[in-house]
Amino acid sequence: MAVPPLTRQQRADALAKAAAARKDRSELRAKLRSGNLSLSELLDSSATSDDATVTKMRVSALLEALPGVGKTRAAQIMERLDIAANRRVGGLGVHQRRALVAEFERRASAQRVRTNSRTSRLDVTAQKSASDNES
Repeated sequence: MAVPPLTRQQRADALAKAAAARKDRSELRAKLRSGNLSLSELLDSSATSDDATVTKMRVSALLEALPGVGKTRAAQIMERLDIAANRRVGGLGVHQRRALVAEFERRASAQRVRTNSRTSRLDVTAQKSASDNES
């Protein structure tokens, strides 16, 4: 099927709309990367709204925006959760959304445990150093 010919004004409007959508998705990824927006908040909001900014975003791009997730890890997570590589957020089912949220809640809790254990080891090391310096 051929694309219908567009007037210059229609083409300019379409380009402006596409640029605005890219900018909105970029801002969304920045919020995810900085931690100002969580994955569960984003998925919840996309399930209840028809916001094309979120629903048309690829799941892989969404996951890659999360801290500590690159292309490889995003692909592994999507494969493990049985999400197609070309799936968009709007096309995720309820179970897939829950599985993604659960995956990253598990990762966050594991990260907190690792951080707490490192802190404990550092505290013990610092206490030993302090007691050695006192002697």
